[in-house]
Amino acid sequence: MFACRDVPNAGYNLHSYVYYALYEFPETSKSKQMTSEHSSHSDILIHNKIADSGSDLWVFGYGSLMWRPGFDSAENSPALLHGFSRSLCIYSHVYRGTPELPGLVLGLDRGGICHGQAFRVEAENRLPVLDYLRQREQISGVYIESWLGVELADGRHVEALVYVADPAHQQYAGLLSDEDKAMMVGRASGQAGPNCDYVINTARHLQAMDIRDERLEAVLKLMYPSAG
Repeated sequence: MFACRDVPNAGYNLHSYVYYALYEFPETSKSKQMTSEHSSHSDILIHNKIADSGSDLWVFGYGSLMWRPGFDSAENSPALLHGFSRSLCIYSHVYRGTPELPGLVLGLDRGGICHGQAFRVEAENRLPVLDYLRQREQISGVYIESWLGVELADGRHVEALVYVADPAHQQYAGLLSDEDKAMMVGRASGQAGPNCDYVINTARHLQAMDIRDERLEAVLKLMYPSAG
């Protein structure tokens, strides 16, 4: 694995060399905060909606869920979500940073649009998949389970389960400027490695899926202005 300081020589367009993926994992109990009353109530409502439904479940992914869902799906499609955008808006105190020098990982923040991937889970698997997603995404309670409309590549509109950043949570970092984000990503490192490796690897996967993310690219350009 190369270090962050080596990246400017190759640029963040990673098609020019081999890069081994590092996966971001949810924060552990070391950074766990109490889930807000609103989030808990939302989780209960969504669980009841899914449990009572006899139909398939759609799940919207915007980060590692797109290329590493961890569950079987009957169908998947590029999808567009309005009203939220992919952003480095979550502090990481364990896997990509420390409490003293926190890193940043992806969340869905309010405003804009997000190009992602939607997965259709067959009805008989919807509750096991919901349990899996909660174990993966909800350890620290920084995401709110939401039921939002997304547009699929073929023009269909479906309701999907979406995990959005909770602006009231202690790990929410949505008010940082791009300059502050670049500084934090450049210096942070945690149990899973340097924070910049996580950001560059995310950019690589998005490029491979023909997704341009201007907010992520803006941070990378501040970190590596000579990369182009």
